Amino acid sequence: MEKKNVKRNVVLGILFFLPVGFLLMLYPSTHNYDPLEIVDEHVSDLQLFSSSTEEDILLEDHITVLGFLGNDPAKNVIAASNLKELVYDKFKGFKKFQIVIVLPKGSEERAKQLQKEINNYDDMRFWHYVFGQPNDIKTLFGSMKTEETLDDNLFTDHVFIVDKDLKQRGRLDDREDKEIEREETIYPLYSYDCIEVAEVKNKMSDDLRILFTEYRQKRKGKFDSSTRRKEDIKTNKKNSGI
Repeated sequence: MEKKNVKRNVVLGILFFLPVGFLLMLYPSTHNYDPLEIVDEHVSDLQLFSSSTEEDILLEDHITVLGFLGNDPAKNVIAASNLKELVYDKFKGFKKFQIVIVLPKGSEERAKQLQKEINNYDDMRFWHYVFGQPNDIKTLFGSMKTEETLDDNLFTDHVFIVDKDLKQRGRLDDREDKEIEREETIYPLYSYDCIEVAEVKNKMSDDLRILFTEYRQKRKGKFDSSTRRKEDIKTNKKNSGI
């Protein structure tokens, strides 16, 4: 009987301390958290744009996914649907999150058509359309760090992450582990291709989670950006050959 009690106590002890030990192992990785990198510090805001509602839509004080769907957005329904299903549906419950689609003035009715195609009676309060003159759209796009271009219809299938301080977020080094091991040339990730499901589902979703974690840590007073700044400086030196 006594041996059985000893065995039982040992098993109960293991069951109790195992999850505690696991959490203690996770703590250092949380403490040494790497934030999502700043790739551009001067994104323009939307004061020159009107919205599809009476509400003023701005980037500042929001975590924004910013897209440019052109003169006829309904033709680009695949990009919009991927964005809605893989990003909006996943993050719409997060505080201050929004998706903003930039369109030329005159495409308001076509925006409504797109909305009908991608919306299955879901809550779309945090999905916005804004409308501007072509030159203002080009200026906004030009304020982003990107290797992409707008086509003649003011469309690109790439979207951008903009933080609450009008800073564009992304990756200064987007190499895979094997590429790093082979010491291949560093390449960045400034934007996310909505046609590439894997890129949106994996890279973009992960990056948004990282950004939300950063802001959560800031609210709790646990965020230290010095590590990111050091890494940015190191990476920029490598890229410039310094």
